[in-house]
Amino acid sequence: MAYYISPRFLNQLAVHITKNFLALPQVRMPLIFGVHGRKGEGKTFQCELVYERMGVNVVHISGGELESPDAGDPARLIRLRYREAAELVKVRGEMAVLMINDLDAGAGRFDGMTQYTVNTQLVNNTLMNIADNPTNVQLPGSYDETPLPRIPIVVTGNDFATLYAPLVRDGRMQKFYWQPDRDDRLGIVGGIFEPDGLSPRDIEELVTTFENQAIDFYGALRAKIYDEQIIDFIHRVGVENVSRNVVNTKTPPSFKQPNFRTDHLIEVGNRMVMEQRRLQEMGLVKEYNQALKPTRASQSTQAVYPTWSAQPTQPMPSMAVSPSEGRGPMGRNDDDYRPYQHALSVMRPSPEVSNPGWESATAMSSSSIAGETSLPHEVQQQVTTLMAQGYRVGMEYVDKRRFRTNSWQSCSILQGGSEIQVLQAVEQCLTAHTQDYVRLIGIDSSSKQRILERIIHRPAGSKN
Repeated sequence: MAYYISPRFLNQLAVHITKNFLALPQVRMPLIFGVHGRKGEGKTFQCELVYERMGVNVVHISGGELESPDAGDPARLIRLRYREAAELVKVRGEMAVLMINDLDAGAGRFDGMTQYTVNTQLVNNTLMNIADNPTNVQLPGSYDETPLPRIPIVVTGNDFATLYAPLVRDGRMQKFYWQPDRDDRLGIVGGIFEPDGLSPRDIEELVTTFENQAIDFYGALRAKIYDEQIIDFIHRVGVENVSRNVVNTKTPPSFKQPNFRTDHLIEVGNRMVMEQRRLQEMGLVKEYNQALKPTRASQSTQAVYPTWSAQPTQPMPSMAVSPSEGRGPMGRNDDDYRPYQHALSVMRPSPEVSNPGWESATAMSSSSIAGETSLPHEVQQQVTTLMAQGYRVGMEYVDKRRFRTNSWQSCSILQGGSEIQVLQAVEQCLTAHTQDYVRLIGIDSSSKQRILERIIHRPAGSKN
């Protein structure tokens, strides 16, 4: 089966590997190549295809190996595998790389609840040390002064912002955001279904129908088509006889070519999409997890809105929308959102709270910045209120295609700075993403939780 390799991906990775084996004069190049992006888009698989095309030897480390009950073991493992790759270069006379999959899952910090261990520190420090001294990588307790060949390190992950910042700086890591465009998707999906006789027109129809799905969806869809024949096989031999007919046999069962008609593929794909939606909409963790019980959530929400005249009576939803916006994300009715919309839009202290300077301060602030930004007054008020209560302000955006899957990307998380600087950053984000959905977020720095998510811009012609 001839799988498709994206030309962009091939060029980026091939250049990085080749450059690290060249002795370019007075050129300091990063040792680590970081491929990051959405889940299921084939980052690791594209890497494997490039390695195979270039004839590169690969030494693997999984993100799950970066933790151990014994302090120092993961860091020693990285040094050991690096030296193993260097030995392959010496012995075979071929290029080799060290591949670390899901680095952010093993060494990243996702929130305040993620445990930060000694091993996490040592893994980050070891990778930085190797990136700075790639020809002098020693094992604990021994020293070999013989220089090692320089071995490129390729790492994959979803969000490298969770990693230690000095590790991902440009001098140590070259970053490549992998998001297949339409041509890439057509080529990859065409490679997946190449043995099944689908025409280019069938592939295009399939990709268009499921344009919001990741690449691994199509591989799972192809595997799902065989379920019907496997069910027939199980019923034919009997459930109790499956093992002896599959494992303990010299003639394993064979299956004929399944039905790969486009309409059948779309029918099965729609069933898979429905299962995805059920997973997203059920939210049973809130019912079963004691930490997410409504009583606790409501107490947390009460603390978030100490000075607003309208208090939410339920936990805050993932996104606030205005009453005129129809149905909310995942099909929720806007009636569920109105308590929060009121709380977020009033933006004034309750009569019971004695804070006489709040209104005058807000008025002065609004009047002082009115001439320096063209933001709507309501957005200015929201930013002012968030900053007045000590919250951080951030922005996120998403295009029309990914809006339905709620795949937001960070525009900027603003730390510090004056109110006018924050408002200018908000305005810059809006200007840069006029064709996207843009939302304002408020973040409680102490609890690492979001207290506000509100869409403040929608692309022209949007029905959502």
